[in-house]
Amino acid sequence: MNTQEIGKLNQLMKETHDKRLYERYLAVRLHLEGYTFTEISHLLRLVRQTISIYWHSYQEKGIDGLPLKHSPGKPCFLNEEQHEQLAYLLIHKQPADVGFEARYTWTLPLIAAWIKQEFGVEYSVRGVSKMLKRLGFSFTKATYTLAKADPEAQAAFKDVTFPELKRQLEDGTIDHLLFEDESMIRAYQALQYSWFPKGQQRKVKTYGRHEGAKLFGAINYETGQVHHREEEKADLTAWIRFLTQLLDVYSDGKIVMILDNSRIHHAADLQSFLHEHPRLKLVFLPPYSPELNLMEGVWKWLKSDVINNVFFNKFYRIRLHVTAFMNRINKYPQDTIDRLLIQL
Repeated sequence: MNTQEIGKLNQLMKETHDKRLYERYLAVRLHLEGYTFTEISHLLRLVRQTISIYWHSYQEKGIDGLPLKHSPGKPCFLNEEQHEQLAYLLIHKQPADVGFEARYTWTLPLIAAWIKQEFGVEYSVRGVSKMLKRLGFSFTKATYTLAKADPEAQAAFKDVTFPELKRQLEDGTIDHLLFEDESMIRAYQALQYSWFPKGQQRKVKTYGRHEGAKLFGAINYETGQVHHREEEKADLTAWIRFLTQLLDVYSDGKIVMILDNSRIHHAADLQSFLHEHPRLKLVFLPPYSPELNLMEGVWKWLKSDVINNVFFNKFYRIRLHVTAFMNRINKYPQDTIDRLLIQL
């Protein structure tokens, strides 16, 4: 325990008339005395994140880092430093992390409550919304990312492997660069938002069965041309049929195909096929990296445009929708390039 430092804090607490500054001195003193951030937050009725911020300010600048950076009195707006603190909070923390028990999604009322608690500034819900927009935030839906993904391996593919493949394509070492993937189109696919009369919902019929089509697809990185094949099963035999189809389409030159680590892509029985067709080379993406596969973007585009919110009472209708979509985008390959290839 730093007795001398605690003595200084006690003296400053006696001299100050500012409640918030007093809280800062007291929070640091309590932590020096051995209390945890959580214990201090309960004692002072402040969120744990606030105690942590006080402590880090003290560690960086000592006692001189604790005084308020604005004049006493109730401020009307947040300053630049407070804006940065708020932005960091919304990006990196959940409400439960900073004292809002069993709350895990930031809402405008919660943000307003945190601002009042932390900075003593009162904002209306509408005021918080306007401020967040000025800070570059928008109300967006969260998305999933695969927890087992390796960021370093992904960066190596984007910064080293793929640029080298593009260089080889440009100098003629390879002739065709493809991205390949498989997908499943069910008799009824996901529901998505669409415009409809207020207070009503579009109703999509279903039999409740998960029948559908297995699709193999590949997109040419250079031309934007998309190829696909429908199969009853996504097994090794079907996979080899699709590879044979692509070898017929690209009858000359070396083909490099970028794809994921699906089991059939590594099947032992595939090696004899690859040995018979040495001009076809497979390059595997880092595990759990669907965002690096351009063909994934085609599947999302397909489902959004002609699959989602649609019920297929006959199997052949799925095939008609898929074929019509592929024919449409292949008429305008530059649109496909502009839409998908920009991500790499």
